[in-house]
Amino acid sequence: MDPATVIAEAPLFAGLPADQLEKVARIAQSKPFEKGEMIFSDGQKADGFYVVAQGRIKVFKVSLDGKEQILHIFGPGEPVGEVPVFAGSAFPAGAAALEKSLLLFFPKTVFVRLLEENTPLVLNMLAVLSRRLRQFTVQVENLSLKEVPGRLAGYLLFLAKEQKDTRRVELSISKGQLASLLGTIPETLSRILAKMRDTGLIEVEGAVISLLDIEGLELLAADGRL
Repeated sequence: MDPATVIAEAPLFAGLPADQLEKVARIAQSKPFEKGEMIFSDGQKADGFYVVAQGRIKVFKVSLDGKEQILHIFGPGEPVGEVPVFAGSAFPAGAAALEKSLLLFFPKTVFVRLLEENTPLVLNMLAVLSRRLRQFTVQVENLSLKEVPGRLAGYLLFLAKEQKDTRRVELSISKGQLASLLGTIPETLSRILAKMRDTGLIEVEGAVISLLDIEGLELLAADGRL
């Protein structure tokens, strides 16, 4: 895949003139990763960040007892590990490829020089960081205040909005990975999916989930109890 095409279509670089896009493309380094391969580790020195060109990446933390908590899953066009560009020198979490992926790497020092001479790029970066902050705020609220059924209902509604289909969503991750994202275990997730199906909220066919009762899912997402 042509790095220039990925850069031109990535929200991070939206609105930049052609000459600036060309400068960004010149510093991008293509890096392939196999499924399961680590991209960076929690606490590793950060000398740049990535933009996903192909594939899907999980960002995660591991507890002292070895339990993995997925924080985000990113796909094509999305930046990964961009926080250290502005603050800190280490990655605050780990990242690994969920499937065979291709990422564009942007060295921190060179990219910061581009930021210093390009106001629109700075504003785009701030917009991305603001959106990530809102996502973390919602995630912390969900994990600390809501029961797992509410988290799942909220995630399904989020997918419906993202996939622009209010009646049907398709999971792009395994149920085990979804359980980790929601802060639970696969067995609990399976029981909740079955109960949501039995109460007429959803229908499950493999990775495809039909949303039968949007209002009921909204109430569940707000209340958190099934």
